[in-house]
Amino acid sequence: MAVYTEVSDAELEAFLGDYEIGTAQSFKGIAEGVENTNYVLTTDKGQYMVTLYEKRVDPKDLPFFLGLMDHLAGRGINCPRPIHGRDGNALRSLAGKPAAITSFLQGMWPRRMTVQHCGPIGEALARLHLAGRDFALKRPNALSVAGWRPLYDGCRGQVDAALDSELGGEIDFFEKNWPRGLPAGVIHADLFNDNVFFLNDKLSGLIDFYFACNDFLAYDVAICLNAWCFESDNAFNATKARALLQAYDKVRPLTADERAALPILARGSALRFMLTRLYDWVHTPKDALVKRKDPKEYLAKLRFHRSVRSLTDYGL
Repeated sequence: MAVYTEVSDAELEAFLGDYEIGTAQSFKGIAEGVENTNYVLTTDKGQYMVTLYEKRVDPKDLPFFLGLMDHLAGRGINCPRPIHGRDGNALRSLAGKPAAITSFLQGMWPRRMTVQHCGPIGEALARLHLAGRDFALKRPNALSVAGWRPLYDGCRGQVDAALDSELGGEIDFFEKNWPRGLPAGVIHADLFNDNVFFLNDKLSGLIDFYFACNDFLAYDVAICLNAWCFESDNAFNATKARALLQAYDKVRPLTADERAALPILARGSALRFMLTRLYDWVHTPKDALVKRKDPKEYLAKLRFHRSVRSLTDYGL
């Protein structure tokens, strides 16, 4: 989440005229994240989130994202639910950008991730995968292997020769060795700690579905291994990984092929986030109200996964 686009009082008033959610009392920007402009809207009828879609979000993908949230919420996944206007539409325009209002979830994202968080994350991810099985719309993963080389070409001049060689070699490897034929479906693709809310030590919601797509379900698991199972010094915590994987497995058992593919999927997801962080580090406007994330964190994680020789390294 971030603020790239300012919204005037007049624009907000006209925008809310299409809804039946009351009169605005406050409208506050949120500075976390890197993708879209987000505001917390409080009206005399409740609290909501307003999102203006920017940067890498393609407007043609918005029916998928908003429809998926509606679908998952209807199947018991606690996620933001799009608010539909008087005309029945959830998507409209604000300050010249595509925009939508969603329900507001209570809770806070954990600043310090512990083993106690990892079990609920695994369970929630598996339930999301099962709930998404009958979602009719499809969206390819634009940030899978085919997207990594163009992404890197957009920022490679900002790294030294040794890192340039290493990252180029990684992309070469994945283009030749990425798994095939694994169980696939709707994945969240960005389930980091700032996209998960806890309330009274219980998981209370999943947010930010704007990277969601169709891909290998185990790739989503691998993303969570990277997001939740490393310490601040980038050391891998197998106890956290075991808690996450076992909780996932109780709801949706991983196949033997998925287990065998975890190291390469985790290594690939580390490269994906290293590249997008590097791209954002280079291209984020200096005056944007946003916190850039260090790409070197994911370089360390990539190197760990490259050294993995068996599933015991992941606590299995």
